Amino acid sequence: MESSISQVYAAEKIFTGNEWLADSAVIVDDGKISDIIPSAALKDQPSTKYHLIAPAFIDIQIYGAHDKLLSVYPETDSLYRLYDYCSKGGASHFQPTVATNTAEVFHKSIDAVRAYWKEGGKGCLGLHIEGPWIHPLKKGAHLEQFIHSPSVEEAKDLLEYGKGVITMITLAPEVCSREVIELIRSYGIIISAGHSNATYDEATAAFDSGIQAATHLYNAMSPLQHRALGMVGAIFDHATVMTSLVPDGFHVDFSAIRIAKKILKERLFVITDAVTETNAGPYQHHLTEDKYEAAGILSGSALTMAKSLRNLVDHVGIELDEALRMVSLYPAQVMKKADSMGRIAKGYDANLVILDELLEVNRMIN
Repeated sequence: MESSISQVYAAEKIFTGNEWLADSAVIVDDGKISDIIPSAALKDQPSTKYHLIAPAFIDIQIYGAHDKLLSVYPETDSLYRLYDYCSKGGASHFQPTVATNTAEVFHKSIDAVRAYWKEGGKGCLGLHIEGPWIHPLKKGAHLEQFIHSPSVEEAKDLLEYGKGVITMITLAPEVCSREVIELIRSYGIIISAGHSNATYDEATAAFDSGIQAATHLYNAMSPLQHRALGMVGAIFDHATVMTSLVPDGFHVDFSAIRIAKKILKERLFVITDAVTETNAGPYQHHLTEDKYEAAGILSGSALTMAKSLRNLVDHVGIELDEALRMVSLYPAQVMKKADSMGRIAKGYDANLVILDELLEVNRMIN
């Protein structure tokens, strides 16, 4: 059997996730990175030398794209549209998300992911269910008629139906029993605390007991006040919990991102929280000033991961290498995928994004 021909991608600079390499090339064989070498060591020089090669981005919270919200159209076409949208924004992988809804919608969305995988669809990490087990006072744009505390039986039914597909659940820890939380964890699902009115003590106890992440820092969670530190204070003060953030300037002021970054360092990562224009279903998102609103409430972003990266660099003042980690390596760590993606290293999957001088996506390799 003949071996495949190695693919060579050379660039003025490569960011591996750990370090910068100048005038180097990534060698890819059968979808895996087989080597990273100086361009001068290449026997045959490639006709194209790119500006910058970095690990492809990973978006673990996005709801729909190209006029199809997954919860409204729980079918494979919605996921292909999501993959196209994410790829054009530099993300090789995405975690489609369904907000607070009915069990029927969750089941159909689970079915859609299974079918997408069966068809060979690329990039989908699994399904992120955000709600309905959240606090009604922190519902944001989520619909209150669906919000409730789960019984063990309800949780088990959903987990069994979504076994192998559900990869993350956002919930408010103060409305879920310890039994429910332990049950979710037993299925290997990542729990993210969000849409929560937890006190500092409640949130800290939840993080100490094994909840490893939090959903969209500052948004739809109890705020940090000087006598009531809330979930924001607990996230800031915890040693290990990681939290996502939406860096569009609407969900969070850029100065607030800068402050959070100083405190959280490598525990802060990016999601787009992106939705799409829709007039169907219970969540009707409409574009307003480069963000989406539903019934006049901020309901999602119009970000891509590449736009998020530029915002971190241009408006927050984060160094490019760290901003690149926030859109690639850190999400991979949250999803426990950092042994195969989020870096450019021998043996890793060849998920690469090629960026120009303006940090616009030139090409995706995956």
